[in-house]
Amino acid sequence: MIPFTDEELLPVVEQSLEKVRPMLALDGGGMKLLAVKGGKVFVQLQGACVGCSASNQTLKYGIERQLRMDIHPELEVINIAEGMEDMIDKIAGGDGE
Repeated sequence: MIPFTDEELLPVVEQSLEKVRPMLALDGGGMKLLAVKGGKVFVQLQGACVGCSASNQTLKYGIERQLRMDIHPELEVINIAEGMEDMIDKIAGGDGE
């Protein structure tokens, strides 16, 4: 269980994401923080990251790893494709919480 509210997590998640943005930018990519809900961090990969075969690796071993080191080991990062933003609430509560 993550001992922080979504509201408490939002600013520290944003700070942590700033550390990985330069890595994404080197490859012509980017990322937008969409929401923090139920211990899940919803982002939208942008630029060259969209459709890149390595984007899942980037998500888990770059972005998620940084958040877990900086904030809490149970944080999960989920990429939301453009146009699918209305699915965030469903996904956030979709595992029986």
